[in-house]
Amino acid sequence: MTRNKPPFRADVVGSILRTAPLKEARAKREKGEIGAAQLTEVENREIEKIIKKQEEVGLKLATDGEFRRSWWHFDFYGMLDGVEIQDLDHGIQFQGVQTKARTPRIVGRLGFSNHPMLEHFKFLKAHTRVTPKMCIPSPATLHFRLEPGAIKTKDYADRDAIFHDLAQTYRQAIRAFYDVGCRYLQFDDTAWAYLCSQAELKKARERGLNADRLATDYARVINQALEGKPADMAITTHVCRGNFRSTWIAEGGYEPIAETLLGKLNYDGYFLEYDTARAGGFEPLRFLPKGNKIVVLGLVTTKSGKLERKDDVKRRIEEATKFAALDQFCLSPQCGFASTEEGNVLAEEEQWAKLRMIVELANEVWR
Repeated sequence: MTRNKPPFRADVVGSILRTAPLKEARAKREKGEIGAAQLTEVENREIEKIIKKQEEVGLKLATDGEFRRSWWHFDFYGMLDGVEIQDLDHGIQFQGVQTKARTPRIVGRLGFSNHPMLEHFKFLKAHTRVTPKMCIPSPATLHFRLEPGAIKTKDYADRDAIFHDLAQTYRQAIRAFYDVGCRYLQFDDTAWAYLCSQAELKKARERGLNADRLATDYARVINQALEGKPADMAITTHVCRGNFRSTWIAEGGYEPIAETLLGKLNYDGYFLEYDTARAGGFEPLRFLPKGNKIVVLGLVTTKSGKLERKDDVKRRIEEATKFAALDQFCLSPQCGFASTEEGNVLAEEEQWAKLRMIVELANEVWR
């Protein structure tokens, strides 16, 4: 049952707690005390450290921890052709806290050219002995996050008019990352989790989105993007209910979306959160087709430093096997440890202890 291709039996979602030297350098950069080149030097050094740490705990993959980003999604979106990140009068509302007041707007025709994150991946690939994994936000989340009035160009009549170009932009992105050596790419996605929440669907309708069509529209866009995927490239998705300073947004099990998500989207794997009751039970996993598709069970939380008991995690894996085969499961944290640069409320050593335990569990369960 050992897997030598992604997703791996012991895997990670992507982001890692920002280190003290990186936080200090970013603060100095914001104050104008150091230049962009000096910040890049610190980023390079700290990324090399966390790559080595991921290798040391036994992972077969490594990410750059998203150390060059402030957000898991807005940094990537803002580097696309036709997108700008601008100030807003409110942030994204989590449980008791808001993010920085920023939002994407469409200011021209969408496209993917000269995207700086290609260089980010090339640095990662050049400095790891294991499989380099790149995480980018999903096309669905870009559309879902657009506020009313976010279309600032005559290229598109409204938010739904971007779908065709959005799919083509992601096809370009997939090919560009492949051409620089990426064979493991992940689309991080909050939109599908919000489709499981009646409260979030209500908010979507209030923002003028056609909530009744979103699952159909997003499935079409994602599959159109994946049409150009090379056969030797694994593309997964992570479905997230929100992860900011250890808080969350959405709640609700996967039942409303499971048949479409697992059965109709052409991903190779799905990172699904299962660290709290907010995610519901394992029953929706019955829609996972028998064969090569993989569900990565997010049974280890990144929202606190308390280390799970191995026996409890094994018990939950066993529960999941009532609905799909053990060979089609892997294990990971439920999300990244720092979806934004602020990071979750736990210590770095607690973070590494959780990843080390995931590797140990994977060896025990699947070997």
